[in-house]
Amino acid sequence: MLYLRRTQKAGLILLTLLFSTLGVQAQFGKELNLPEHDAKPYYFGITLAGNMARFHTEQHPYFLSQDTVYTAEPINSGGFGLGLLATARLNHRFEVRFNPTLIFMERSIQYRLKYADPFEDDPNSTLVTKKVESVMTSFPLQLKFRSDRIHNFRVYMLGGVKLDYDLASNAKARQADNMIRIGKIDYGIEAGLGFNFYFQSFIFSPEIKISNGQRNMHDRNANLKYSNVIDRIQSRMIVFSIHLEG
Repeated sequence: MLYLRRTQKAGLILLTLLFSTLGVQAQFGKELNLPEHDAKPYYFGITLAGNMARFHTEQHPYFLSQDTVYTAEPINSGGFGLGLLATARLNHRFEVRFNPTLIFMERSIQYRLKYADPFEDDPNSTLVTKKVESVMTSFPLQLKFRSDRIHNFRVYMLGGVKLDYDLASNAKARQADNMIRIGKIDYGIEAGLGFNFYFQSFIFSPEIKISNGQRNMHDRNANLKYSNVIDRIQSRMIVFSIHLEG
């Protein structure tokens, strides 16, 4: 955990330095880049994204009455995504954005058992990790609120909703009896902050976004010890994106 925290802090420092350098270069450049861009009714782009995903779980009342599973804790895992971007200008301050994205990610729940499970990879360990690998098609619809443009730099905030469909939900590995079964459809809300850096031929837009699923995705099975101790499972994700827009 300490290693992960140090790694995350180092990454945030590097991102801050990168954004600061780009902001200085964009704001104090000699020319105003893409001066006609703000008049466009719509424009397009591509998205490259990295994410930190996890499950948010709620224990079932059965958890307190059984003595087989001591703990069931979600674990953070990394992933990445590729997407397209379509933005329509509403007025000087507001834009609406559609950002369909293909997301590859893994989410896990770590169990501590009273007795070792002989059917697991390590039959002598009481610590078991159940991984759920997903290939997600996400369809976010967002409203952007933009600041004034400062030479070649702008800040924006966004909020919106999303609909996710898991393409890997029917995989045989996901349907095994000893796995946590997750539904294929999810929906949720999103909020984020981003920066526009205007260059001569494109706009470079780094962004950070929080994405919270609202649906209970857990297909609970009362006969399985890894499933019956959990009531609700919802998705949680922090997304670091780079948008290249024209």
